[in-house]
Amino acid sequence: MTTIPPERAPAPHQHRKVAESFGADTERYDRTRPPYPGALIERIVEGSPGRDVLDIGCGTGIEARQFQAAGCRVLGVEPDARMAAFARGTGVEVEVATIEEWDPAGRTFDAAVAGTAWHWVDPVAGAAKAAQVLRPAGRLAVFWHAFELPAEVTEAFAAVYRRVAPDSPFNMQAARPGGDPYGAILDKAADGMEETGAFAAPDRWRFEWERTYTRDEWLDQMPTQGPLTWLQPEQVAEVLDSVGSAIDALGGSFTMPYATVALTATRRPPE
Repeated sequence: MTTIPPERAPAPHQHRKVAESFGADTERYDRTRPPYPGALIERIVEGSPGRDVLDIGCGTGIEARQFQAAGCRVLGVEPDARMAAFARGTGVEVEVATIEEWDPAGRTFDAAVAGTAWHWVDPVAGAAKAAQVLRPAGRLAVFWHAFELPAEVTEAFAAVYRRVAPDSPFNMQAARPGGDPYGAILDKAADGMEETGAFAAPDRWRFEWERTYTRDEWLDQMPTQGPLTWLQPEQVAEVLDSVGSAIDALGGSFTMPYATVALTATRRPPE
């Protein structure tokens, strides 16, 4: 299931209440959110002119640490001071700001990345800032995890969520097998890159993988997801109880198909 704000609602980066809610439990977020495929990290590094990486919306530093492990020097930019503090505690250098308002102070980078964060960025202003700080042939890469819950879990989640949060800005949509649930967001990101006139035509990458979750493991991650981070504790508990019952009915665990989808473009040489 993906949680995409409906077209009639404001753009995702305008949902500031949700965008600023993920730092409520940084330890849980970092512990339960999955890392990105090694093949994605490797492809970005190999396709960039050097090893200086700007991590936009770095959160607790999940992908930043992956790039560090690949031999990169990483600077994170993160608007939530709580997330930034956690990332610093894991060895990531972070400055607190939105990317739109961040001052690069003349610094430049070989790659600018955003892991499950670009939908909280103005796609035009964000791409313009990336173009400003990227060296010639530098790479901008934005990416997300799309996943497909078992139908029984999806239905239980959607039903209880509509009941406890009828005014939510999120639209609960089941991902189509092999589909592209982030298609609209990727299209807007591509439009933003192209509008700058500073990037070559964007490419789309896709990496498929899977992970098995026990009931407790999945329920541990759920409170870090956007649809739940802004709810009251009693609402979250009601959602978790319903979803937990659905997983129990499946035998207490399930295997989740994931697809990590990416949009990437290289910086044109200055004219």
